[in-house]
Amino acid sequence: MRQSQPIQLLPDILISQIAAGEVVERPASALKELIENSLDAGATRIDIKLEQGGVKLLSVQDDGAGITLDELPLALARHATSKIATLDDLESVASLGFRGEALASMASVARVSVTSRTPAASHAGQIDAEGSAPGAVRPAALTAGTLLTVADLFFNTPARRKFLKSEATEYAHCAEIVRRMALSRPDVAFTLTHNARIQLRFPAHGLDDRIAAVLGEDFVAAAVAVAEQAGPFKLAGLAALPAYSRSGRDAQYVFVNGRFVRDKLIAHALREAYRDVLHHDRHPAYALFFQLPPEGVDVNVHPAKTEVRFRDGRGVHQFLFHAIERALSGSAAESREAVHQAPQIESPPTPLYQGGLQHYPLVKGGGEQSEPVDFGAARHAWGAPTQSSIPLQARESLAFYDAFYRTPGADNEPAEEQHDYPLGYALGQLHGIYVLAQNSKGLVVVDMHAAHERVVYEKLKAALDSRSIPTQTLLIPVTVTADERDVAAIGDQADVLAGIGFDIHPIAANTVAVRAVPALLKDADPLALTRDLLREIREYGVTRLVTERRNELLSTLACHGAVRANRRLSIPEMNALLREMEATERSGQCNHGRPTWFQLGMNDLDKWFRRGE
Repeated sequence: MRQSQPIQLLPDILISQIAAGEVVERPASALKELIENSLDAGATRIDIKLEQGGVKLLSVQDDGAGITLDELPLALARHATSKIATLDDLESVASLGFRGEALASMASVARVSVTSRTPAASHAGQIDAEGSAPGAVRPAALTAGTLLTVADLFFNTPARRKFLKSEATEYAHCAEIVRRMALSRPDVAFTLTHNARIQLRFPAHGLDDRIAAVLGEDFVAAAVAVAEQAGPFKLAGLAALPAYSRSGRDAQYVFVNGRFVRDKLIAHALREAYRDVLHHDRHPAYALFFQLPPEGVDVNVHPAKTEVRFRDGRGVHQFLFHAIERALSGSAAESREAVHQAPQIESPPTPLYQGGLQHYPLVKGGGEQSEPVDFGAARHAWGAPTQSSIPLQARESLAFYDAFYRTPGADNEPAEEQHDYPLGYALGQLHGIYVLAQNSKGLVVVDMHAAHERVVYEKLKAALDSRSIPTQTLLIPVTVTADERDVAAIGDQADVLAGIGFDIHPIAANTVAVRAVPALLKDADPLALTRDLLREIREYGVTRLVTERRNELLSTLACHGAVRANRRLSIPEMNALLREMEATERSGQCNHGRPTWFQLGMNDLDKWFRRGE
């Protein structure tokens, strides 16, 4: 058995090397600390140079305030800093760095050199350290600011160096740090050089331009602006629409008071905001900047300072959740205006048929005996025009017909006044699945089932929130055979089911009768609808189904109520669907996060057909 060793103080160099294990994991973590120091010094330009992924050499030069000659030795000393002095300072940190241990930790595992000059100094000073105590300050040449180099990282701790990855991998981590820092400070110019070749260059810009430079124009084109403020909380940035979702979390950037963080509370709030519009195995993309008073957040939680703790965690969660949910809840019209910024319409689309509206009644199916498809069912349920006044209802929901389509005996020229509807005017149907429409930008393609599913889903949510889900009594009740336990559960919870529009009662030990369904689902197959409802009840129970899993239930019901594929729609029906989409929140995505429509611009079409070449 090993003999007990006496307690003794560790050497300073070993203490620093232990600290380095927490602060300096790889070149990227060292680079992060150096850039933070430059930003805290008020730099407007930061030039970064790497060799061999930052392992051989890592240097950061800025034009910041610099360090005086007599303070240079303290720059490499442990726990020496100009950013905090008291506990009160620590509890309301406004700077990126504050612990005063990063440079000392690097100096214990690498060859570090600091060269700096303040505006008032006649010349620069330089101090070096090589795995031990720093040397003396000596004169050096530098115009202004600070130049900090870290060479041969982990040269004296070979075991740590073995854990580093390939040069390409280490460089990739460094480049990601530069992108994060560039996003956090668009007013600062950044340049990254690797092995004597410039890899990244970000001139000083506004926030939108910097986001586009870092995340790409595709991200900006697929994102909506976020600008919310409530009390001490403020959120700005861009959140990508669900159609831009990713297979990983590589395009998720959140900054708290200018500091990049990966916080579980924030991640959960944002994930919940996207949950209603994003498929479960996809991840959203965003660049968000959250501001709150420094005393409202504790940044002294993790050595790498990427985790934080909020004083009012619940308030922060609710603010972020509702801010992003509101940003994503725009209708197809709002999404298009935010993303595409299409020009005003210049000429009316060409109709695909002759004759007036009265020649094209709203019907589902293609034959004369088929019944109308009602895309305005919610309006009827609250006393709006009914099926007995279809021409009037059609004119109200498709008012543009009066301004565009010819009526019998009218001139062939369209009316002068045109509505520039975001989703345009229906042209026809493709294989009973897609609606083709023309707008001012070009061609719009709509997945009619996915789009109508979202419309029905949002109406069901609104009706349930207002506790006024209208019901449709079935002419002939439907009987469904079910497990005896399910039948018993329905008998006990009939009132709860009535609250979501279902009149379902047991008529035998293993049979229920369905006498009414939600009016929004009156065109659905009641047998299939009830079987799916019973399946959900069996798995979760009635009470949990209408509380915790409310949205999942309504999504399932909406799928039944949506117009099915291979259903032939008339032109007025297609246009009614487009107008419903424009008035519906989140209509750019179906209930599973897939896009419901996309735009083909005239430039895209011209390129395909090589027009103008």
